[in-house]
Amino acid sequence: MAFDLEEIYETASMILRQNLDIRTTTLGVNLKDCIDSDFAAFRRKVYDKICAHASGLINESALLEQKYGVPIVNKRIAVTPVSLIMETHCRPERFLEMAQTLDTAAADAGIDYIGGFGAMVQKGMTCSDRTLIEALPAVLSRTGRVCAFLNVGANVSGLNLDAVNLLGGMLKQTAERSKNAVGCAKFVVFVNAPEDNPFMAGAFHGVGEADTTLNIGVSGPGVVKSVVEKNRENDLTRLSEIIKRTVFKITRAGELIGRELAAALNINFGIVDISLASTTARGDSVAGVIEAFGIEKIGAHGSTLALALLMDAVKKGGAMASGCVGGLSGTFIPVSEDAGMIEAVIKGALGLDKLEALTSVCSVGLDMFAVPGDTPEETINGIIADELAIGVINNKTTGVRIIPAPGKQAGELLEFGGLLGAAPVMRVSPFSAGEFLKRGGRLPAPVTSIRN
Repeated sequence: MAFDLEEIYETASMILRQNLDIRTTTLGVNLKDCIDSDFAAFRRKVYDKICAHASGLINESALLEQKYGVPIVNKRIAVTPVSLIMETHCRPERFLEMAQTLDTAAADAGIDYIGGFGAMVQKGMTCSDRTLIEALPAVLSRTGRVCAFLNVGANVSGLNLDAVNLLGGMLKQTAERSKNAVGCAKFVVFVNAPEDNPFMAGAFHGVGEADTTLNIGVSGPGVVKSVVEKNRENDLTRLSEIIKRTVFKITRAGELIGRELAAALNINFGIVDISLASTTARGDSVAGVIEAFGIEKIGAHGSTLALALLMDAVKKGGAMASGCVGGLSGTFIPVSEDAGMIEAVIKGALGLDKLEALTSVCSVGLDMFAVPGDTPEETINGIIADELAIGVINNKTTGVRIIPAPGKQAGELLEFGGLLGAAPVMRVSPFSAGEFLKRGGRLPAPVTSIRN
């Protein structure tokens, strides 16, 4: 295949100046075959299996980085939902011990995060599911790499409010026990969670997956922003076409590297997730893309339309490029991990209500935002329930990563550092929905006709 000089220059610019990278290579590993009535033997099998697979992922990823010159930023493992494999060891201290086994295996193998410490509780909770939730404050505060999730709803089963009502207290305990409340950054609650999501904190290896599967997450907000800035005079239709073509190229690069990596590991290639995932690096901001459209600051009226345009174009471009698009695929709008989002909150352009409105058209939900540490548990539960209701009723994946910031009030800054960034503490409503939430039960599954 021949390439012209302009294509080579364009690709080099994407990598060198616009932060194009393979954001994550996530190896899904089935742990069901490690189950053993002897708990020590069970933990040993889990450790050995993770280390064996992780070492191959690290080594082969490094070779592909050298071959193609495209950075592969994160190498991660996602395992079978832990509540499923712990049914016969259903005690909180054993859940913590299993989490520590996962944490040690990830550290020894050079993996930065390991996901799957979670449960699917959209219709109800088993003893194992409840014990896992009870253990989460200890797990998230006493391990460094373990990420946790819950799926509490789906458009075919409704929303499990009883499970949601357990989360406010769990998150406040986690925040108090971990430095800078960082334990809460490793937990996400979903509805309609995909089984092949490669991004943390919500990655897990679904029960419908093969024994091992490689999923790729590609990102390039800086690349998209660059083409938007070069086409300021185009109308929305033309702008959408330009973004689609750009995302097509990004996705093809991700799939090429993902398939080659899977072949080298002799495992199945799963999916390529085409989400635009921001970082705090200069120019790597989804908010920056929205502002390049002509929105003064994300959060201004018109931002939801702009984000909808971006989401739609990203999905269409990715779908044209690959038959294996999956995961969350769309656009992330985390507050603490996006310099433009942080600035918009600090300047008062973006509040919690508008952030929730934006999630109705984005791919993830309320992500990486902080609220005052004295926020009542029922208010946290209400914020989570509101966001997840959007996903259930509208048949979309959505999730919440909320951080109660101990000792801090609205307007102060909670620093995490690294990829997690810094979260301005956002104001919440002083009014309560506590009496409503106490009703518990399950929001029935919505009808799928009469959609207006």
